[in-house]
Formats: sequence, C-alpha cells, structure tokens
Amino acid sequence: MHRRTRSTLRRAALAGAALLAATAAVPPAVAEARAAPDGLTPAGGGLSAVIRYTENGIPHILGRDHAQVGFGTGWAQAADQVCVLADGFVTVSGERSRWFGQDAPTDGSLSSVTRNLSSDLYFKGVRESGTVERLLATPAPAGPSKDLKELMRGWAAGYNAWLAQNKVTDPACKGAGWLRPVTTVDVAARGFAIAVLGGEGRGIDGITGARPPAPAPADGTRAAAPRGADRREAEPREADPAAAAQAAREFFDTSRYDMGSNAVAFAGSTTASGRGLLLGNPHYPWQGGRRFWQSQQTIPGELNVSGGSLLGMPAISIGFNEKVAWSHTVATGTPVNLHELTLDPADPTAYLVDGVSQKMTRRTVTVPVAGGDPVTGTQWWTRYGPVVTNLGAGLPLPWTTRSAYALNDPNASNLRGSDTALALGKARSVAGIRQALARTQGLPWVNTVAADSAGGTLFTQTQVLPRITDELAARCSTPLGRAVYPASGLAVLDGARGDCALGSDPDAVQPGVFGPGKAPTLRDAPYAENSNDSAWLANADRPLTGYERIWGNVSTPRSLRTRGAVEDVSAMAGKGRLTVADLEKLQFANRAPAGDLAAADAARACSALPGGTATAADGSVVDVSAACAVLARWDRTTDAGSRGALLFDRFWRRLTASTPAADLWLVPFSPADPVRTPHTLNRAAPGIGRALADTVAELRAAGIALDAPLGEHQFVVRGGRKLPVGGGTEALGVWNKVEARWNAAAGGYPDVANGSSHIQAVGWDGSSCPVARTLLTYGQSSDPGSPHSADQTRLFSEERWVRARFCERDILTAPRLKVVLVRERR
Repeated sequence: MHRRTRSTLRRAALAGAALLAATAAVPPAVAEARAAPDGLTPAGGGLSAVIRYTENGIPHILGRDHAQVGFGTGWAQAADQVCVLADGFVTVSGERSRWFGQDAPTDGSLSSVTRNLSSDLYFKGVRESGTVERLLATPAPAGPSKDLKELMRGWAAGYNAWLAQNKVTDPACKGAGWLRPVTTVDVAARGFAIAVLGGEGRGIDGITGARPPAPAPADGTRAAAPRGADRREAEPREADPAAAAQAAREFFDTSRYDMGSNAVAFAGSTTASGRGLLLGNPHYPWQGGRRFWQSQQTIPGELNVSGGSLLGMPAISIGFNEKVAWSHTVATGTPVNLHELTLDPADPTAYLVDGVSQKMTRRTVTVPVAGGDPVTGTQWWTRYGPVVTNLGAGLPLPWTTRSAYALNDPNASNLRGSDTALALGKARSVAGIRQALARTQGLPWVNTVAADSAGGTLFTQTQVLPRITDELAARCSTPLGRAVYPASGLAVLDGARGDCALGSDPDAVQPGVFGPGKAPTLRDAPYAENSNDSAWLANADRPLTGYERIWGNVSTPRSLRTRGAVEDVSAMAGKGRLTVADLEKLQFANRAPAGDLAAADAARACSALPGGTATAADGSVVDVSAACAVLARWDRTTDAGSRGALLFDRFWRRLTASTPAADLWLVPFSPADPVRTPHTLNRAAPGIGRALADTVAELRAAGIALDAPLGEHQFVVRGGRKLPVGGGTEALGVWNKVEARWNAAAGGYPDVANGSSHIQAVGWDGSSCPVARTLLTYGQSSDPGSPHSADQTRLFSEERWVRARFCERDILTAPRLKVVLVRERR
C-alpha cells in the first residue's frame, strides 16, 4: 500500500469530500494496463488496481479499465479464498487424481461427478481437445467480448500476483504442491465448468464410463469382454420408458438440487417511495467452490456495480447499481436433450444419420494418479455430443449393439456467462436488463428477477436451452422420449433422422438454441417472484402460459416454498407502502408453510392415538403423548428460539418421504387454486403414527427435548463458538432455506450444508445512492484464521444485516477504511 494514496483518500474523507465523483477518486498511482500476454502462459503485464476495504472485509475495487478491475478482483478473491480457488483450478486442469487420489470424492463444486478419476478424465479431455481455446477465439456475440477477455486476463494476473507476493496461511493448502499460477484459459475453463454444471457436468460419470458393447459373435455365443479400462461391455438391457420417466422427473426436479433460490421484485405501485424493491435470496453451498464472494467493481464512467460473484468468476453475478438490482433463481428449463442413436450393425462405435454411417470420435485421455500408474480412459463423441450411459444412478441409458444415447448440452458452446453478468451490471433499468440478456445470451440454468429505481419489475427465464419445441418432440421423439419428455422436459430425439435437427431462432446467437424472444417473461407486474418452480406463477394474478414444455410445466402442484412465498409477497404487495425494512422482515420471518397447513391437524391426530402410543418402524411401541402438546403450541416458525420446530421438522420429513401426496391431503391440488391446494392433512393417514413414533424415539435417544429451541440443535461452530441458526428445510417451505445433515451424536443439525447465501435487499429513495442491505451468510473468507471467516455468520445467526456502502462518500467515510494499491512486480 502507498501511504500517499491512503492518506490522500483519508484526507478527502475527513475534509468532507463525500460527494467526490468516482472519476476523481482514481489515484494517479494506478498504472495503465499493458498489452495482454499469451493466454496459455501465466498472465502478466504490469497491471494494478486500488482496493478499498470497508466493514466485513468487503472490497471496493477501482480501476481504469476491465483488465485493472479484473486484476483487483483476482487479487482480492485470492486473499480471501486462495485454497478453495486453487482446488477448483486443480479440477478444471484434470489433476485431482494426481494430488488427492483417484477414488476420493470431489466437493461437487464444479460438477456432480462422484470421484476424482471421472472428473479428471472429463476435464482433462476438455482441455486436451482445445474446447475452451476455441470458445475464447469465437468472435462475439457467440463468443466472449473483448471486455470479458480483458477482465479474465486481469483476474488471472491478480491471482498470480497475490500468490507471488504473499504467504499462504490457510491450513487447507499451506505449502501444497498444487498451488500454482493460472492463465486466462484456466479462468475461462472455470467459467466453462459453471456453464455446463446443469448439463454435461451432471452426466460426467455416464460420459467417462461409456463403453461400447462387444459385438455379437457370428455363431450366436456371447464373447468374453477383454479386460482393461477400455473393455467393451456385455449387452445391457434397453431402458424402461416408465421407470426412465420417473427417474428423469426426479433428476431434473429443481427442489432436489443443492442449489436453489428465492427472489422477488416489487413495483413502484406497491412501495412507499414509488420506486422498485428487490430481495434476492440464493440458496447455495456453504462450503467449497460454489460459494459467493462480495465486492464492488468500478471503472469510472463505465461500470459501477456491487454484489456477489461465484468464486473464480471475474464479474458480479447477482447485484445492484445506482439504478437497477437483480437476482437469479435456478430455473426449471431442462438444459440438455438426448439423441437416441441407431448404430451401424457392423460397428457399435458408428451410427446412422439418414442411412449414412458416421464414425464416433474417440477421445483418449490419460490421467496421472497419486501412488500408481497413470490411468487411460476413452470417451466417445458424436455430432450431437458425447455418448452417455446414465444420467444419475436412476436413469440408465444403455449402450447396446443396436442403440446408444448422445447428450446435447448447448452450454458446452457458451462462454458468455460473465459477459451477461458484466452487461447486467451496466444496465440502467429493467428494460436494460432485458436488452443485456438478449444481447449476450449467457445464462445457462437460471432465471432473472429485477427491479429498478423507476418502479419497474421483471421476471424472465432467458437461459440457454436446446431448441426443443413441442412440435419437434411430438414428431421426433423415440418411444423413450414419448415417456420422458412430458414428465421432465427431457427430449429424446431420433438421432437417425436429419429432419429432427434442432434448428435455430433468428434472434439466437448460437445454433440449436431458443432465442430470447421465446423465453417466458413477465414485465411490470406489482410483484414478480420465483422460488425454483416454473415461470407459471411468477405472479399468481398474471400466470405465464404458452411456453414449450422444455421451459417448465404449468397447472401442476407448486412446492411449499413457492406457495408460501406467493402468499407472503402477494399480501405485501396488496398492503403497499413497502420499504427495504419490509424486505428485511420477509427474509427472517422464518414462516413454515408446512406448519400452517398441517401442524394443528398433526397435533389432533397425535392426541387421538389410543393410549397416547404409536408403533415405530422397528415394531416398538412408543409413548408419543408429550409430542401432541408441543406440536399444538409450536408457533409455526423456524426461528432459532422456536420450540417445537425441530420436532415437526423431523416428523414432517419422515411423513412426506413415506406418504404419497394423494394420501396426505384431503383436499387435492386444483389448477384453479394452485397456491392454496392441496390442503387439510388426512389425520387418518397410516404414516402419521409411525412418523411420530420414530421421531419421538429418535429425539429421546439423542437426549434432545421434544420442545427444545431449534437453535440449540441447528447451529454452526465458528472459532469454537456455537452459533444458533434459524431457517428451515425445503420440506417445510421456508423462504430462509437452511439445509443441514442430521447428526444426532453431534447434537442434531451441527452444520449447514447449503441454504441462504448472498442475500441482498435493495431499494431507492430518490437520492443518488441505492438503499441496500446485504448479508453473506458464511463470510468472505474460507481461511479460519481470517477475521472475515465468520463475522457475517454471526450476523446471520443474530438476523442482522450489513449496510451496503455504494457511493463514494459512504466508502470514504467507512470507520475502518483500508486502502490498498495492488500491483504486479515485474
């Protein structure tokens, strides 16, 4: 840090120069960006940036251009998250087996793969095939813009400069051999992994494990399969359509993902100021490389945006500026499709298209392995994408001598995600948000919800989806596809027919995808809300319909989280005169819709049990009488102090896991009343007694009182201190979603796996500065020695917020302002 720079800024603040224009705040010491180096070598070029740290370690990064802002962002992310970032770069370089062992599980941050070897075979194959380099070289708009390339170049240089100039203290990677400088291509490869996270990234096990069957011998006997990594498999069974439909429905069910989100935008007609409001509440993992990280990025006169970035990403993903705020929610669009291949009878590694045999491309990859010989694997690629033999354990896609399945993921050609993020940060209105989305078309698997200072609102599902129209699916689906597509939106098309090609929309920037004009979109509604269900009820009074099945469904039951959210936000919109404080209350209301629907009836069913006893799953008879009163008295919230919330949570999970919805509710779902139905618990449902008995027995065995406050048993430990955590699971429908793994021996729910993450409540009051409150639930740093590894977790535990510092006067007058000039040493 240069003392002159720091003292100049402090004197400006103390002298009352709070209205200093952003352009005047750029210190003269910030060097001009130099020419970009070759992206295949560690980045350099004499870059620098100014970082102003305010409360909770939030950096406000200032540079003259995109390369400098990228440099400051890479530096600051490394300072907070170097071990997590380095681990991710090991992943995308295909070296996890080399450093961590081939059978060890990954942390799931950059794919859904089960073990390191499969991860390495896929990602090293991506690197050796030159996929990322080709995407980087693709001209915009199909490829990344010059500004994004400069941002990525700067990010790599900043990360490398931090590594070169600082000692790593985080025990997770201190002294590790896998800490290394990175290149622009490494940064882009991480962006590629994020893009395919919902598609190829969920099919890696089925891609790297695909093996052609042994051809049938001429005499009709079965040949023995040769041994080795690339052996051909014996003939498997064909996929069962009915079972596959159910498996696909579950595989693409967004409520089952470890990511999710809520977001709501309120129009000026509902607010006290006549301006918009936005509450964003993404649900992401609390550990690993899929965490958010907060910052503000400023290029005077061009970019000034604050918010959260996914680790390793150079642009702000979710955020706000002086005119507009936006958030994302995981969308229901099915981001992939399958092509069922008719194989050449003479060769199971060739397939027919319009009667012409086409040879698959064999991609052979060799992976170094710790403590052993390198392992070589083979993947098989077609004109449609890689051959895949399963999508999750429940959806086998067998490769027989007659047929195989190829996975089409259009996001494997999409390196535009950070371009979209950059464009959203520069937008000035919800109309500008729509234009940014239409121009860049980079969002792979999320919706966008936005509000602006003029009072406008927006919901749109503009995402990159394969161009599967209902007409195409009806005309070209195979028998498997006819079962799977209506159930899940996963199309299985006849790959042998050229007339079943996906085609293109005229407003799409890449072939084979929908243009933004086809995306379900709701403009300027009093409220626009999404909680990971389809676009249908973004506003219950203005349902969205008419879109193709691949985007999502309509007239089907909504999740309890969606139902509770729509009830709450529609009531707020009807009340009117809303402020940012109302958003803060909504975030921490911790209302459990499942409790409102079922707790009273569950208590009555409990009280009606003969002798106050019920039979557990193991056949034992359990006295559950004490639970009846606890359920009746429960306040129907998941506040940390709520008594009865834990009992209901454990009971409800069991009951809903074992009882079909048709048997659970007396009043079934009605498309005419989708927010309030189904309702009225069937007190005669046979699973109620068993679920009560198992729950009471479980809690008593763990020494947990039936009426214990939730926060005593739902908590995290930071710095040796136990922090109670409010919020609730998906099963309860709580907006403030918290998902934790049950561990009775450790006290209940002793750690949060995923849930509320980078929360922002944003509005405008007519001044030049937005009114914003933020909260990064797990803090900025993963280093347990950092003061910012748990400071915001403590705030989250106490349901307190951080007042965002956006305007220069607020940054420069921060009580613990720390100003750092960071630069490369040449």
